[in-house]
Amino acid sequence: MSELTSVSQAQALIAEHMPSFGSERVPLDEAVGRVLRQAVHAEHDHPPFDRVMMDGIAIRWSATMPRRLRVVGAQMAGMRRQTLPSGNDCLEITTGAMLPEGADSVIPIEQLRRDGEDYVLSDDCAPVAGQFIHRRAADCAQGSLLLSPGMRLGPAEMALLAANGVANVEVAVMPSIAIVSTGDELVDVGEALGEGQIRRSNDSAVRAALRLDGLERVVMEHIVDDEAVTSQRIAELLERHDVLLLSGGVSMGQRDYVPAALAAQGVRKVFHRIAQKPGKPMWFGIGPRGQAVFALPGNPVSALVCATRYARPALRAAQGVPAPAPEWVCLDSDVDVNPSLASFVPARVQSDAQGRLMAYPVPSKTSGDFSSLPRTQGFVQLPPGQGKAAAGSVAAFYRW
Repeated sequence: MSELTSVSQAQALIAEHMPSFGSERVPLDEAVGRVLRQAVHAEHDHPPFDRVMMDGIAIRWSATMPRRLRVVGAQMAGMRRQTLPSGNDCLEITTGAMLPEGADSVIPIEQLRRDGEDYVLSDDCAPVAGQFIHRRAADCAQGSLLLSPGMRLGPAEMALLAANGVANVEVAVMPSIAIVSTGDELVDVGEALGEGQIRRSNDSAVRAALRLDGLERVVMEHIVDDEAVTSQRIAELLERHDVLLLSGGVSMGQRDYVPAALAAQGVRKVFHRIAQKPGKPMWFGIGPRGQAVFALPGNPVSALVCATRYARPALRAAQGVPAPAPEWVCLDSDVDVNPSLASFVPARVQSDAQGRLMAYPVPSKTSGDFSSLPRTQGFVQLPPGQGKAAAGSVAAFYRW
C-alpha cells in the first residue's frame, strides 16, 4: 500500500505542478468577474481639477466679505473653467463643476436666499476658505498604482478601469473545466430513480463552488463503470479541456477504474491518497499537455471537502490570484480527532460577544451524509491527535 501524502505536502505538490493558464485581452464590458493580470495606474490626477462638492455659489473668501453677493454668471459641471471677477461677485455652481478661477470657497444653496440678481447669506452661514472643494489629486496623483494583478474585477474595480480609460483589459484566461461523475448507480437530476440508483449531486456542488470563483467554462459529464469506456471518455475529455475534476472511481475497489485510465492516457500521477478524513482517496496528476487532473472521492462530503481544500485554491492560483490569509476560528466544543489522519469537520461559524469567530462543529455521520452541510459555512481542519481537540482550540477554517 502506498504511503499517504500529508495535507501540507498535497497542497505544496499541487502548487508545484499546477500550470498557469496565461492571459488575454478582453473588452472592458467582458472583464467583470475575471482576474486582472496587469497593473493599472492612474491615467491622470483624481480628481483632475479642483472640484465643487455642493450646488450653490462659488466665492472669493475674506474675513470682511459682504453678506450680499452679486451673481455674474455660472459654472456648471462639464463647462470650461470660468473666472470670478471680484470679491463682491459670485458664480452659481453645480456639484462636479470645476472651481472657477479666483474662487476659493463654496456656499451651499441651503445657506442662501435669492434676492433678484443677488444671493444673501443666511444668518447662520459662516463660510471658511476651502470649504466644499475636492482638491485636485486629493484622491490620487497621476501614475499612482490603483489595481494590482490578481484582483478579481468587481464593481469598484470596473469603475476604476473605466475612469482611467482602460478600454481593453488583460485578464487571466478562463480554463475549460470538465466535472466528471463516475458510477453506474448515478442518474441525472430529472430522471426517475431505479432500484439501487441515486441522483448525481457531486457535480452540481462542485460546479456551484467553481462559479463562486468566477469560473464559467464548465461542463458536466457522466461515465459508467466500464474500464474501456472510462479510458476512452477520459482521453476525449483531456483533448477538449484544461482541467478535469473527476468524482468517484478513484479508491481501491474492483470497479475503481479512474487511476488506471488516467495512466493509460499519459496523465502523470503526482500523488494518490492523502492522510485526511474525509477525502483520503484523492488523486492528483498532470496530463500530457499540462492539463490538471483532480480525481476526487465519490462520497459527497469527501468530494466537496477536497474541491474546497485543494482544487479551488489551485485554480485561483493558476489565474494569478494570491493565496488569501488563513481564517482562524475557536472551537465551541470538543471534537473527536483521528490519531493518524487530519480531520476536516463541517462547522457553522458565528462571532461571540468578545468578537471571536467561533466554530460550532456539525460532524457528518459518514462521508456520504451531506444533508447537514447547508447548516454550515465550511469546515475546520484539525491535526491528528489522541482523543479530542478541546473546546477553545484555534483551528484553520475553510469556507465552502
